[in-house]
Amino acid sequence: MEVSAILQPVVVLGLWSGVMMLWLAKMRLQTARQTRFPKGEAAHPSAMTAFPTEARRVGDNYNHLFEQPTLFYAVALLLAVTGHVDAVSVALAWGFVALRVMHSLVQATVNIVLLRFALFMLSWAVLLGLLMREALAIF
Repeated sequence: MEVSAILQPVVVLGLWSGVMMLWLAKMRLQTARQTRFPKGEAAHPSAMTAFPTEARRVGDNYNHLFEQPTLFYAVALLLAVTGHVDAVSVALAWGFVALRVMHSLVQATVNIVLLRFALFMLSWAVLLGLLMREALAIF
């Protein structure tokens, strides 16, 4: 299997992070026009509480895309560098990306916490599967 096959989901998740950033910018700009911040306070983190929950959820999800997925990026690059790319690892990588996109959509829209948590845990299970397969290959 081509090494680039494991990099495709990496690129897609990176692009998805860009989509979430644009969504966040849109939400914050719309809300900022309607919100009166005390002079000099708009850039302070405590100003985020002035945003409606819908805008904060998009921001929270954007931040989440730089937490767990960073390990995914590292593992996928490790697979590419070591040449340990096979159909199972590629399927797991795409599964991880699909679950993270679904997690984003749930968190940023309906925010059903139990569903969001289930997607989060499933994505961890997939990521751990990817990690364990690579651990078996290199140890």
